[in-house]
Amino acid sequence: MAKRNTQQRRHTIVNLLNESGEVNVDELAIRFETSEVTIRKDLAALEANGLLLRRYGGAVPVPQEMTQHVNDSLSGNKLAIADCAAELIRDHNRIIIDSGSTTSGLIQLLNNKRGLVVMTNSLQLASAIHELEHEPTLLMTGGTWDARSESFQGQVAEQVLRSYDFDQLFIGADGIDLERGTTTFNELTGLSRVMAEVSREVIVMVDSDKIGKRIPNLELGWQQISTLVTDDRITQASLNQIMSHGVQVITAPYAS
Repeated sequence: MAKRNTQQRRHTIVNLLNESGEVNVDELAIRFETSEVTIRKDLAALEANGLLLRRYGGAVPVPQEMTQHVNDSLSGNKLAIADCAAELIRDHNRIIIDSGSTTSGLIQLLNNKRGLVVMTNSLQLASAIHELEHEPTLLMTGGTWDARSESFQGQVAEQVLRSYDFDQLFIGADGIDLERGTTTFNELTGLSRVMAEVSREVIVMVDSDKIGKRIPNLELGWQQISTLVTDDRITQASLNQIMSHGVQVITAPYAS
């Protein structure tokens, strides 16, 4: 019961923050009839989950540009890919969702699942997950903020990930090298590899137009990947070559 009360109190704090634009430790302690120490712990936990920023004596919202709705700019094709990928998620799974436009399409589909534990390195995704009606248990990697990928990266994030084990990782890619695996423009590939190491299944989500792109930075080799989810514009030759690496390929009907 205590855990549930804590979750309800923190949920209410976020709602109050969204309504008023700021919250005060003293006022929250009086409102919830609890200690200032407890409220500070609440604010610290909510900040760790990317839901607010602490300020002296209270907290303020995370800047809007860091928490914009994840589905606003998603194409129909990315949503179709996400719909197929979500079918792989079972109730009570422990999953990682990496930052990215295609993986963000999964978030609203999590409402159909029960008992999930979700880890992410994205403030944007964390905020969207928190807004779900059936909110999963939410974990964040923490770490060093990387503006280019709009995600947390670095050794702290890697250490946090290694403290857990997961059923599935859902991750995107800038390109698919048919011989090597997923490729990226970002030179920070260490966290992606740790995500794959601590997950039993690795599901890559990409538009078919990224298949065959040979970008210099290899992110995940085919031996680390379980499943590729893409659209049905993938060529038969590419499909055969990917499957020759022992990777399952799932295709969604292309949607513009």
